[in-house]
Amino acid sequence: QVQLVESGGGLVQAGGSLRLSCAASGSIFNLNVMGWYRQAPGKQRELVATITRNGDTNYADSVKGRFTISRDNAKNTVYLETNSLKPEDTAVYYCNAKGAITNSWGQGTQVTVSS
Repeated sequence: QVQLVESGGGLVQAGGSLRLSCAASGSIFNLNVMGWYRQAPGKQRELVATITRNGDTNYADSVKGRFTISRDNAKNTVYLETNSLKPEDTAVYYCNAKGAITNSWGQGTQVTVSS
């Protein structure tokens, strides 16, 4: 079992930045893809960005050029650098980790962008 703990959310003005972190613990040796998803009020959870153990990344079109995902395998931590934030980025951001037999979610961290 994998436990994920997110941190770094908060309230920021439009155009600002936040750095989200997600620390993994437990049965982490088989983790391959880690990523961030978000869910705004009244909307479905959507993919923001993912990164494989080898560093291959994938981004939602809405965040390309503004968000950067990175991973520190030694620390079992994944980061999401969010820049040029917009009010429509407001959501609960969830960390996800997938392995051969694992699909774990964190508890979420709130990001609120004011206009």
